[in-house]
Amino acid sequence: MRKLIIILFVLLSFQNLTLAQNIQSPSDFLGYEIGTQFSRHHQVVDYFKAVANQLPNQVKLEQYGTTNERRGLHLAYISSEANIKNLETIRENNLKNTGLLNGTPTATNIAIVWLSYNVHGNEASSTEAAMLTLYKLLTERKALLENTVVIIDPSINPDGRDRYVNWFNETASQPYDINRQASEHNEPWPGGRPNHYLFDLNRDWAWATQVESASRLKAYNKWMPHIHVDFHEQGINEPYYFAPAAEPFHEIISDWQRDFQTQIGQNHAKYFDAEGWLFFTRERFDLFYPSYGDTYPTYMGAIGMTYEQGGHGMAGLGILNDEGHVLTLVERLTHHTTTGLSTVEIASQNAEKLNSEFAKFFDNSKLKYKSYVVSGHTDKINSLKSLLDKHDIKHENPTVTKVSGYNYTTGKQGNLTVSANTMVVHTNQPKGKMVKVLFEPDAKLSDSLTYDITAWSIPYAYGLDAIASTTKINSTVLAERKSLQVLKDAYGYVSKWNAIEDAQFLAELLKQNFRVRFTEKPFKSNGSNFERGSLIITKGDNKHITDFVATLTTIAQNQAQPLTQINSGFSQSSPDIGSPDIKLINKQKIAVLAGEGTSSLSYGEIWHFFEQQLHYPITSINTDNLSRTNLDKYNILIIPNGYYGSVLNEATMTKVKDWVRSGGKVIAIDGALRSFAGKDGFSLKYKASENEEATDNLVAYADRERSYSNNLITGAIFKTKVDNTHPMAFGYSNDYFTLKLGSSAYSLLDSGYNVVHLDDTKVFSGFAGNNALNNLNKTLVFGEERMGNGSFIYMVDNTLFRSFWENGKLFLVNAIFFVNNNAFEL
Repeated sequence: MRKLIIILFVLLSFQNLTLAQNIQSPSDFLGYEIGTQFSRHHQVVDYFKAVANQLPNQVKLEQYGTTNERRGLHLAYISSEANIKNLETIRENNLKNTGLLNGTPTATNIAIVWLSYNVHGNEASSTEAAMLTLYKLLTERKALLENTVVIIDPSINPDGRDRYVNWFNETASQPYDINRQASEHNEPWPGGRPNHYLFDLNRDWAWATQVESASRLKAYNKWMPHIHVDFHEQGINEPYYFAPAAEPFHEIISDWQRDFQTQIGQNHAKYFDAEGWLFFTRERFDLFYPSYGDTYPTYMGAIGMTYEQGGHGMAGLGILNDEGHVLTLVERLTHHTTTGLSTVEIASQNAEKLNSEFAKFFDNSKLKYKSYVVSGHTDKINSLKSLLDKHDIKHENPTVTKVSGYNYTTGKQGNLTVSANTMVVHTNQPKGKMVKVLFEPDAKLSDSLTYDITAWSIPYAYGLDAIASTTKINSTVLAERKSLQVLKDAYGYVSKWNAIEDAQFLAELLKQNFRVRFTEKPFKSNGSNFERGSLIITKGDNKHITDFVATLTTIAQNQAQPLTQINSGFSQSSPDIGSPDIKLINKQKIAVLAGEGTSSLSYGEIWHFFEQQLHYPITSINTDNLSRTNLDKYNILIIPNGYYGSVLNEATMTKVKDWVRSGGKVIAIDGALRSFAGKDGFSLKYKASENEEATDNLVAYADRERSYSNNLITGAIFKTKVDNTHPMAFGYSNDYFTLKLGSSAYSLLDSGYNVVHLDDTKVFSGFAGNNALNNLNKTLVFGEERMGNGSFIYMVDNTLFRSFWENGKLFLVNAIFFVNNNAFEL
């Protein structure tokens, strides 16, 4: 009997070996040598499905989401037969090892490596490498899978990838043209880099504003891998970049994480050296801003890394670079395959150490702040809860009446009175280090030369009062109480106005043809006080609505929007409801510029905001068509960040100004202000530096970059002064924390309204160079300039930046519906 069992075992092992050897290579499956064409997303998914069907005991494929353009998002789990059979236990053991799941792990000797490809759609070599990596793991490097689970996401951004691949396949020469001036090396706007809504998914990990990110986080937090690699491409003249990363490293990154990055880099170097391939390390790509594919996993305990291959969307199938080298897709995907396999190799060699050090990361006892307490409007608190829930970060309700600690509003020690809308987030939970990163008042910056913004603190971004406490605040978990309001027949109903949820309610009312008013002055009715911006829906205005009360009740319930009943148009304190200070809101027709000259990211932020958050229609106007567009069909023209020198030429500018004089509104954002500053007829002007120093040409060549940082602002938070009697600032207090992305400064408007301005230059969080700071005092942040019956609205700071600065979004809504309100239908 024993002999028979041995024979059967040998036969089964031989059969499994034969199956692995007979797996079709990517080239055989696709019908062309991998790297000689770009594969479309569906071909990649088909290959992974084919391998999973052939080796179900070693490969498990699951769909974890769907993109906006209905492409599937997939993960492949690759390991030994024993590990795949035991996959759920391995996952649970890993979570138990960190305290994220209750219980004692039965074993922690399996390394978990997650490889993410093609987050930028036009950095397309990595998805090709994902297929080859899968094949080689199951054939040439099977031994690595005995103690390693490899998770492969072959394309984080399939919409962007197919945009790039389809364009390239349509335009490329056969054979490919290596001349960089050829059309196949010059993508048209907006390019394949971003997703459907033109967001950079590599900067969306922490904020999870996009469906791809939110779906991925659900899967990521179920696994919490020990290593995560994000595969990228850079310029055609750069060779290959891999870990270790550059300074600054965030202070919570452990010595082990730093050291193991170096070990991984040394392992890669072994393979690159053997082939004579060029590479570099410890430059440019730092570990600070928390929303990247390397930093987010790092702050979740993993060894998070970016690998960058020269090429990018410009390279196509092959291009001649500045060194006279023809850089091919075959070469690029080979390099990515090599580092992917090398990563799995060193993880396998250090599996137990990875597990033990991973567990140590989740000891948060040495963190300075033990609790972060935030308080504010219900909608803003609920919005923050939704974000924390995406990351499986726990939040509770304080059981004390007052807390003390670092006060975010004043920038010094202070107190906060606890209310029903107060929430506490502790750092003694497993993800306490991520809590610190997201909530810390001012992240410690070891080097001012960084790759991204240096400030993002959640309380400022969400417009909440906050205290960071060095002692743990007593708290408890309270059940959510949700009540559905049923309206009674009345003269009218009033809605608050202080959060984006109120704007969503307004948008829905306007889409359903309700007539809605807003008040420009505070008033009192039925014993309730109502602030500027409050919405008023009267029965008299809406006689055209069938079953007015019932319909309004349904909308309010669906939007979870509380309404206060008023029984008369005669207010207890003026204005009365019929006052000229209570204005009817126009159902605005909004146009947004898109196309060449426009920042695709800025346009995408606007597009996403209106479609996915405000749920209000817009019309996109291509910049090439602006000169012949009939602007009289619109009330609003939004001009995103961009360069419009050729678009807003003299003739087109005259056309726009005439349209504004007749009652239109232009909303210019960030760099779009350059088109108006200093131009004839506009009071908007650049601010000349008060202490402008001559360029010091004696600064050494090697020091020029660091010296120039004195002129930069790399995403810093400032406290501004707000004229909250102006309609653009309704719903805000007299202070607002703004995220300033650059050092551009505009003088206060001589004629018009300086709605929000900088009154001093104290940096509450982030880096700003001294020269840049000297020029910021008494400068414009948001303003309105009237021209005839219309307005130009200037938004120096982009409140929709990456869609995470929640507290700034209402300024844009106010600008659309409240500022210089012209209640007429087109």
